[in-house]
Amino acid sequence: MPFETDQYIDRRRLKRGLTIWRVVAILAVVGLVVVTVGRNIDFRGTDYVARLSVFGVIVDDRERLAALRRVAEDDRAKALIVEIDSPGGTVVGGETLFRELRKVSERKPVVAVMSEVATSAGYMTALGADRIFARAGSITGSIGVIMQSADITGLLDMLGIKPEAIKSAPLKAQPNPLEPFTPQAQEAIRTVVLDFYELFVDMVAERRALTRDDVITLADGRVFTGRQAVDRGLVDELGGESEARSWLAESFDIDIRLPLRDVEIEREDEIWREFLEGPVGKVLFSERLRLDGLISLWHPDLW
Repeated sequence: MPFETDQYIDRRRLKRGLTIWRVVAILAVVGLVVVTVGRNIDFRGTDYVARLSVFGVIVDDRERLAALRRVAEDDRAKALIVEIDSPGGTVVGGETLFRELRKVSERKPVVAVMSEVATSAGYMTALGADRIFARAGSITGSIGVIMQSADITGLLDMLGIKPEAIKSAPLKAQPNPLEPFTPQAQEAIRTVVLDFYELFVDMVAERRALTRDDVITLADGRVFTGRQAVDRGLVDELGGESEARSWLAESFDIDIRLPLRDVEIEREDEIWREFLEGPVGKVLFSERLRLDGLISLWHPDLW
């Protein structure tokens, strides 16, 4: 009898344990389904305010542009908030993002919200919005363009290395660190840099309703705090996301209670991109190595 009683108790204990694990498994499956459905539906059938995050160095990004076009075409997206925390990037990257935001603005209001840094191409991006907000401590401005190179011919001479090149014309492949940067080459590159600079100045004058002379006084490469930028007309007002939502409610009657939905950028190389843009990637690969052409960037060596 004692043996049978012990067996009975063990069976009850085992059965109770299995029941608990079954309940835990069911709850886990239900939770996974809820999360998956929530991520995939993304407020399907309801209105929302879209939010695009522009972080780090700005380069031409086809997937991001495609995502913005989807936002523009989605009637449920009542507005777009662009959160910017970027020191800048390539001129093409900033210009393309600026123009795409203007296209979105043709169909719904666009608001830029500056975080810690929104300089150079980051500021150019903000110009694409209908309203620009910045924190008092945000750093912005740095309106200008730069091309950098280095002349290492003296070092090569010390090492006994003499580079040779056969070129179709003297200005081909200039600037080139393997040969002196001639005055003729400097002047040719300067005209290119100044042409991009004129483009940037025209953007600021048009979008901020400033005279060209006023913009030029501000476009000497200097940076401004958020408060200084407001005083100079480069930014509309101080604030963040909540102030942006209030402005949308007051100016366009967009319900401040509408859910905020992050713009999803579909990438085939998402895993590798996350690795390269994460802490490990930033240590192994400088973001400057990915910049093509002229850059509009504030303190590139620090990023």
